[in-house]
Amino acid sequence: MKRSSGIRLCVTVAVSALSLALITGCSDGGSDKAESNSQNAAQGSEKNTDKARTAAELKKLILAQGDVDGYKVAAADALPGGRSGIKGDEKCKPLLYVLSGVAPADAPAETNRMATADKKPSAAASTDVEDMSADEVEQALTDSMSVDLTMVGLSSYDGDGAEKAFKAVSDAVAGCSGGFTGTAGGEPQKFTKVSAEKGAGTGDESVAYAAYGEPDAEDGTTPVSHAVVVRHGNVVATYYTMNVGAMVADKAYTVPAAVITAQSAKLK
Repeated sequence: MKRSSGIRLCVTVAVSALSLALITGCSDGGSDKAESNSQNAAQGSEKNTDKARTAAELKKLILAQGDVDGYKVAAADALPGGRSGIKGDEKCKPLLYVLSGVAPADAPAETNRMATADKKPSAAASTDVEDMSADEVEQALTDSMSVDLTMVGLSSYDGDGAEKAFKAVSDAVAGCSGGFTGTAGGEPQKFTKVSAEKGAGTGDESVAYAAYGEPDAEDGTTPVSHAVVVRHGNVVATYYTMNVGAMVADKAYTVPAAVITAQSAKLK
């Protein structure tokens, strides 16, 4: 990647679709609704008639500070326009919902949290900016933003609603592989490609994908973010990770396994 374009790309990424959920955050959109527990679709069971868990129950189950070592967990701010402000092709909207930090399908109750990886200061942090070259300043800026930010969401459904919500995401990963457009938070979003990734290996079923933004016009670097969706009975857990520094440096990263493991443990 050309170092001269790194700062400009960073600013572009910061207002892109890939950063939308993690920079603006999302509120507990369904905090006043109820929620449920469903049977595993793979068992071919009849429709589950259990009622959804309440919003209060979900808030006890969502990841909290102290649940995962090396991360700070906090509430997230509201997404401008909320869920109703997310527009786009119906078959691809579940992907955009997850990338915006809201439930993949309308749910009786949902809640979310932001998990931010702890970051140790780099050697450059103790160096006076006046003593650094332009390239060193840019590298220091990139290093400072090289931190995993993960939006964790829980949503719950009556009957087989969780199975349908999960299937909507799984179908969209395959059906929207060629990319899609939409609007979220009042901003137009464009993704050029969606690719399936390895699932979480936990819960009743899981799916993972990477969403690619438009390549940078100057250096060709493509911003990419990662998402994982896991169904635990009638609760659907979503994870969306962005690392701006890694995007700028064109380095690979994933949804942190430690975050998924910690949240999954609370749903057993």
